[in-house]
Parts: sequence; structure tokens; C-alpha cells
Amino acid sequence: MEACPSALLIPGERRLDLPELIRGRRSVRRMRPDPVPREAIEAVIEAAAWAPSPHGAQPWRFVVLTNPERKRELADAMAETWERQLALDGQDADTIAKRLAGSQRRLLEAPALILVCLYLVDLDRYPDPERQAAETTMAIQSLGAAVQNLLLMAYRLGLDTGWMCAPLFCPEVVRETLGLSPDLIPHALITLGYAAADPNRRPRRPLGELIARWD
Repeated sequence: MEACPSALLIPGERRLDLPELIRGRRSVRRMRPDPVPREAIEAVIEAAAWAPSPHGAQPWRFVVLTNPERKRELADAMAETWERQLALDGQDADTIAKRLAGSQRRLLEAPALILVCLYLVDLDRYPDPERQAAETTMAIQSLGAAVQNLLLMAYRLGLDTGWMCAPLFCPEVVRETLGLSPDLIPHALITLGYAAADPNRRPRRPLGELIARWD
């Protein structure tokens, strides 16, 4: 029988209750080179699989990258697209170079990358485009819930993460570089590892600003 993720003995795990996990989770940009145990990677993906989804379709698939050469190939391929897009935004060459270097460093320093893909094959089908679009939106919403589960489990196990949405801007490049099926729609890259430094955290807005209406 496989071990339950909660029973894993991972050095440095954080024994926190749910509110502490939610408030403690942070986005880390600098990772140590220490490898992440395979069982920890499997545990965070299993946590993602328990997220709610439309009709229980679980419209997500995950690609794990730990091989440095594969990470380099992906970082280099995406960098070409990033460079063109940043130039279209009117950014100067020095700014583009710094931003590219920072993004590539995040991908290469992280001992593990988890590519989160949208998978629409098992969704319900409708004859009208409006309901089909709503079905896709539901799948995307559930993808975010799956990622949040993944992030919280990672933090619980003593790991840290960063959520990068770069694949949204070059899904074809990611698919081609990794040799993925056309059914996999890249949406996010999660860097997974052990924080090299504590990040500066942005304050959260007070509830009075977040609650738009309460009747």
C-alpha cells in the first residue's frame, strides 16, 4: 500500500494548521540546489489531484522536469519568445536582458519544475459555443484550485514554490520543446525546491477593500 502524503517523513516539513499554511505560503525566486525527493514531488501532485473540478473531470496533467539539460532547453526556447514580446512592449535591450536572465535563472536554479497543463479531452461537449466556453472556463478555474493545493502541500512538506505563467504566452514552444501531445495546453510552471532566501512579501488588502458587497 502506498504511503499517504501526510505520513511522509520529509526533513524540514512544517507541521502547521491550515490557516498557518495559507498565510505562510510564499513565492520564492531563489532556490538552493538541493534535490527534491521524488516522494515529495509525487505528494504535491497528488494534493493537486484532490482539487474540485467540473463533473469530476480533473482537467489537468503535470510534466515534471528535474534533468538540468531539459530545463535548459525549455528555458532557452521560451527566452526567444520572451525577448520578442518584451521588445514589442518597447522595453530597451538592457531591461530585456536583465528580465530574461532573472526568469531563466529561476527555471535553472530550481531543482524541480512542474509544468501544469490544461486537459480538455474529458469535458462535457455542447452544441453551442457559449456553454462550451463556460465549460472551458470552469476547467481553467479548477486548474487554479489544483495549483493552490500543490503550493500548500509543498509548503507543508518544507518546500517552497514559485508560480510562473510564462507558458501561457508560448504554449506551442513549450509543447514542441518537450515533445508533448497537442491535448496538453501548458498554463504554468511551478518552481519547486528549498528557499535560498526569504522573499519580500507584499501585504494583502484589507477585507473592506476585497468585499465588494454584503447584503
